[in-house]
Amino acid sequence: QVQLVESGGGLVQAGGSLRLSCTALGSTFSRLTIGWFRQNVAKEREFVAAIGWTSGALYSADSVQDRFTISRDNAKNTVYLQMDSLKPEDAAVYTCAGNPGGWPSKSEFEYDYWGQGTQVTVSS
Repeated sequence: QVQLVESGGGLVQAGGSLRLSCTALGSTFSRLTIGWFRQNVAKEREFVAAIGWTSGALYSADSVQDRFTISRDNAKNTVYLQMDSLKPEDAAVYTCAGNPGGWPSKSEFEYDYWGQGTQVTVSS
């Protein structure tokens, strides 16, 4: 069983930065593909970025690719999502998800394990 724990959310002004962390407990982390998804009250859950066990990364189109960076530290069982130049429309609950042995995917249905989420609020 895999437990994913997110941290790093909070309140930031537009243009600011946050770094989210997703730490995996109870699994061979190095073989996990980790994805980040976000959801706010006005939208359905949407894919943000994912990183495979070989550190190949996949980003959602346009809206985040030039501002967000996903990375992993297998020694710490942790994936990071560095978010720069934040905009009010980035505000959401960010949740990480794990896919054991799979490739990075934009589809939430490819992920077996989910964290509880961390709130990101961006003030204008």
